Order: sequence, then structure tokens, then C-alpha cells
Amino acid sequence: MSNLSYKTYSDLALDIKQNIHKIPEIDLVVGIPRSGMIPAYMIGLSLSKPVCSINEFLSGNFMSSGNSTERISFNSSVQNVLILDDSINTGNAINKVKSMVENAGAHNQYDIKYGAVYYKKGTETLVDIALTEVPQPRMFEWNFLNHSNLKNAAFDIDGVLCVDPTPQQNDDGDKYIDFILNAQPLYIPQYRVAAIVTSRLEKYRSYTEKWLEKHGVLYDKLYMLGGVTAQERAKRGLHAEYKSKIYKKLYNANLFIESDRIQAEEIAKRTGKLCFCASTDELFGLQRKNNFKMKHSKSYFFRRFFAVFIPVRSLRRKIRGV
Repeated sequence: MSNLSYKTYSDLALDIKQNIHKIPEIDLVVGIPRSGMIPAYMIGLSLSKPVCSINEFLSGNFMSSGNSTERISFNSSVQNVLILDDSINTGNAINKVKSMVENAGAHNQYDIKYGAVYYKKGTETLVDIALTEVPQPRMFEWNFLNHSNLKNAAFDIDGVLCVDPTPQQNDDGDKYIDFILNAQPLYIPQYRVAAIVTSRLEKYRSYTEKWLEKHGVLYDKLYMLGGVTAQERAKRGLHAEYKSKIYKKLYNANLFIESDRIQAEEIAKRTGKLCFCASTDELFGLQRKNNFKMKHSKSYFFRRFFAVFIPVRSLRRKIRGV
């Protein structure tokens, strides 16, 4: 799995910018929710074109590019339309959209082109516009929680599935138990995962299992640290060592999701496997030339593309509303 192709928000922005010349004259960019909305907004803002979702397009009204409150009707001057997804794999998703468009009769009213930013070799013929080849296996920063490979992933809990406890909550007593039972969820995977590996102490298993069940987290096995006290764990710094030991022996796990950057890097080094840091969006353990780690992504994204593309968090807010 070390040959995994991993694309960040910054990669996406740069790949679009470097291939924007491949997009013909268009009047409207239509994104396929949810992942397709991200590059759709980027392209729309770069070309100063209106952007909408496929449902908005088929309903016949969508926003103009210059005024967020002004809507363009079906009878407007819009003629050339790009319907876009972030990637194409089997072609099933884009074919479903094509059927929707044909059933709505939109293909008779508009000159429609279908596109994808990323494609694997051989699938570029399934769309009219394909920007960048990315071989499988691949994973994107914006949808790793919805990636089918999560069945082969191991997750940490604190800082990943839920928030970290505060120093006041982390008392190894009643306050900590209350935290475990009522912790705010963070990144809940949409697929069943191979394992949950946490350095929480074994004595908190029942409370942890209750929280996982409450929030619909599906997993094959839960590993917790046993045989030591909280004081011994802290003194010996067992967190990364323990997680690495478990992850390394999990033959069916090829990705670990960790929140602490130092631990994530150590886990990748100790195991020779991939480790994704959820707090920095870095993927450690990639063995490929010119590995672009996410330590540059957020700041790099804003500095280099702010004049052209809207911020990542704004994109996320827009996408949640789709």
C-alpha cells in the first residue's frame, strides 16, 4: 500500500491550475455532490463562471457568478455546461448522472461536456475532459472517511474519532469516565474499519464500547493498552510504541489514522506502513518520488491560491449545504 496515490487540497488546486487550458469555453460549472463540488468551485472561481450542483442544474435555476443572491433561469444565455466530478474510476457515477440529465431533457437544451479532474489510465475515454492521470490505489484528503479502503484501516480514538480530553478531564477517574461517555465525535468513518487501536487503558473498555456503539462506529476489533497504569504509560511514552506493535501485526490493516503528528510519523517508521495524521492531513510512509506531505497544504494553499480559489473551509461549508 506504500504506492498509494494521495492527493491533497493543494494538489487538487495545483492540478486544476496547471490543466485549466484543457477546459473549453463554458458558461456554467455543475458539480456532482459531494466531492465534485470542490473542483467545481475551484474552476468556477478561476474562470469567473457560475457554479451549481447537479440537482440545482436539473431543477432549472442556479446562482450567477457575480451575485450570490441572483439566480439564473433555465431560459438564460447559458449554453455550454461542464458537469464535473473529482475523479472517475469505473464510470458508474458519471453514467448515472448522464442518465439523470437525459431523463430531464437537459441534453437537448445545452451543449454539455462531462469531466473529471483525476482518472486512471483507460477511463479518460468515459468523459469529455480528463485533467490528470492518477493510478489506483488512490486516496483523496477530502473524502478519506468515505473511502472503501477503510475496511483495511486502523483508527485511534482520542483526537480522531472524538476530541481529546482536557487536562482537567484526563484525571484517570470519574471525570475521565464522564469524558469517555460524552466525548464530542470528530471523524466518524462511514465504513466498517479493521480495528480501533487506542492507548486508553483496558479498564475503560466498557465505557469506550458504549461510546462507539452510540455513535455508530463499526469495527472488527478494539485494542486497548493493558498491564500498566496511567502514570507508567506517561512516564514510558508508550502511546506510539503500543499502537505500532498492534498495527504491525494486523496483516489486513494498511492504513492507520492518528491525531498526533509526532506519533503518526513514528508509527509509519516503526511499521513500514502508511499512517495518516488527522490533525495535519499528512500521510506518512509514502514511498514515491516528490512526496508532497500535507505539512505545506493549508498554508501553502492559502498563500498561493487565495487570489483564485476560495478557502478550503469555505468549500467544506458550501459542500455541507449541498
